[in-house]
Amino acid sequence: MSVSEVALAGEQTSNGRGAEFRRGLAASTPVLLGIIPYALVLGAQAAQKGLSVVEVPLMTGLNFAGGSEFAAIQLWTSPPHVLLIAAITLLVNSRHFLMGAALAPFIKHLPKRKVFPALFLMCDESWAVGLADAQRRAAAGMRPAFSLAFYLGAGLPFYFAWVAFTTCGAALGPVLGDVETYGFAMAFPAVFLVLLRGMWRGLAAARPWLVSLAVAALTYLVVPGAWYVAAGALSGLVAAWFLAGDK
Repeated sequence: MSVSEVALAGEQTSNGRGAEFRRGLAASTPVLLGIIPYALVLGAQAAQKGLSVVEVPLMTGLNFAGGSEFAAIQLWTSPPHVLLIAAITLLVNSRHFLMGAALAPFIKHLPKRKVFPALFLMCDESWAVGLADAQRRAAAGMRPAFSLAFYLGAGLPFYFAWVAFTTCGAALGPVLGDVETYGFAMAFPAVFLVLLRGMWRGLAAARPWLVSLAVAALTYLVVPGAWYVAAGALSGLVAAWFLAGDK
């Protein structure tokens, strides 16, 4: 292969990755707009608990898991109960075990130096968008089914928007007061309903989700704390295992 042919092949690969990145950005934009309101809510709540405009982006940028951050802020005291907050964060984020297991068949061909940064960007929204795209590509016979460039196009904007708007919420919180009075908190369940609708494949495929929902709801009613998150994730994983071959 000549030097010019090598250069052309590299340009085509670069253009292909750029197109996949833009496709991921376009696919994630509707959901991306939906996370802005509850990012503002989290930032404002954090400021009301005494966190500074510098500390909020450190928390959201290093943890990058909205559910556990809301839980941590609700438990925040001065001085903070670090072990309690760490334990609740682990419980709330335990659903990532299930999410990672769902992605594993699609990313096993990637080297670890690419997998680990990609998994750092895995939040509920980027996971749902990336998994749905990989499933569509697999159904169409495309190999590899998982497009890393698409996933980065979806995941990176979520990350930067989350950090930026939680910081804005922290800065504006003292001015706005209780931002929940504006109805911003409704954005959180609305986004998840949109994700659920986009991943709906019929009642049979949703049975593990329904098991997870039922177990989580029951645990929430009878067990104090955030144990319902871990119970829901583990029961969904077990249900998916037993129902995998049941059509």
